[in-house]
Amino acid sequence: MQQIDLSPIIEPLLAWYEQNHRPLPWRDSPTPYHVWLSEIMLQQTRIEAVIPYYERFLSACPTVEALACVDDEQLMKLWEGLGYYSRARNLKKAAQRIMEQHKGELPASYEALLALPGIGPYTAGAISSIAFGLPEPAVDGNVLRVVTRLTADESDIMKDTTKRRVTASLRAMYPQAMNKAANLTQALMELGEQVCIPNGGPHCESCPLGATCMARARNLTDRIPVRTPKKERAIQPRTIFLLMHGDKVALRKRGDKGLLSGLWEFIGREGWCELPEAQAWLKEQGAHSSRLIAAPDATHIFTHIEWRMKGYFVLCDDAPSELLGQTLVWVTRKELHDMYALPTAFRAYVRALDDFSPREA
Repeated sequence: MQQIDLSPIIEPLLAWYEQNHRPLPWRDSPTPYHVWLSEIMLQQTRIEAVIPYYERFLSACPTVEALACVDDEQLMKLWEGLGYYSRARNLKKAAQRIMEQHKGELPASYEALLALPGIGPYTAGAISSIAFGLPEPAVDGNVLRVVTRLTADESDIMKDTTKRRVTASLRAMYPQAMNKAANLTQALMELGEQVCIPNGGPHCESCPLGATCMARARNLTDRIPVRTPKKERAIQPRTIFLLMHGDKVALRKRGDKGLLSGLWEFIGREGWCELPEAQAWLKEQGAHSSRLIAAPDATHIFTHIEWRMKGYFVLCDDAPSELLGQTLVWVTRKELHDMYALPTAFRAYVRALDDFSPREA
């Protein structure tokens, strides 16, 4: 489909945004650092979930310099539960580069922003327009949905050719005025989040662009946007062992590469173990336990895989310093909550630990 003139949507969309935008903490203070942090956090995460993380993160790292210097363990703890932990690592890497190459200030250039770790075309466009008022669009899933419905474009939005064409159409109509560029980016996002929604049908009756929407006129809103179907997730069975000695539980740190790299976890292995097999396996590994007690089953869904977990509380006779060739740390439940970042995948087992009393078992 050819590039389409989208300039007629600017004024009605800006007027709608002025009256209907939600108050959000990063909108109250749209500094480059605040916009950058919020946009990274909002990737793959709901706004409601992000707000407390954003406020807590800013309290600990109020400036780019503070982020560049933050301890890695504290960084992971601040990010704990948000998922996609490489985002946090790239934030720190980018902050260090900003300190080294840009005197501690995010560069007011789309190309320079794009060169920083963890910043892709969407985030570079969002910072450029919202924080610096540059005429650069930020094209994510929400914006692709809005534009393809407006133009009745049935191209696959998962294809780079579609994203490039939509970006070019938006860039061609972006206003030069700083406040208009910033508000237009946020208006497109807001419209996709609040009105032109993906599931359950869009709220066309509330849309400021409804009169000019070609998908609405042609009854295509249930077909557009078009996207390549996702592959089915691979199911991975796992067994989780909550090794306990007195009031302490064992943790180990995952390696530097792969899924959940560099984060703390409970002892685990691939596959489901019934009780006799679990006892035998632990003994082989050198964990001498007096008792195994079934913990709750749990499921965690990643983007491409799904962990289905069987768990055991393992009451140990001693506290080995090593298991499976890896160093163990033994921490209290308070230390687990306050100091160690565990992935959301293990949240059910953290709750199970909170409710478990070895003395009553």
